[in-house]
Amino acid sequence: QVQLVESGGGLVQAGNSLRLSCAASGDSINAYDLGWFPQAPGTEREFVASIKWHGGRADYEDSVMGRFFISRDNAKNTATLHMRSLEPEDTAVYYCAAKFGLARRELTRDGYDAWGQGTQVTVSS
Repeated sequence: QVQLVESGGGLVQAGNSLRLSCAASGDSINAYDLGWFPQAPGTEREFVASIKWHGGRADYEDSVMGRFFISRDNAKNTATLHMRSLEPEDTAVYYCAAKFGLARRELTRDGYDAWGQGTQVTVSS
């Protein structure tokens, strides 16, 4: 089972950018779809972005479309969430997640079974 560790969170002012990283160990991510899921205080974890194991397909939640960009480097066993034009509503703990992706061609928003510990993103107004 792959283990995931997020980094790159912090405190930024609205309108600025952050880049979150997800480092995997224990297995190669070559066969895994990867996703990012923020959880704000008092709310459930929700989907914002995902990328297919081959990197050729990505999916974004509507509110981050055009502001967030997900990428991956299978050779380095890492994934990155590039966030720009941040808003106070983006404040949350951001979790990286993985699921085995070779079994199906489509990229779905559920079924993730490996999670990191999260990294805090705080956007001030």
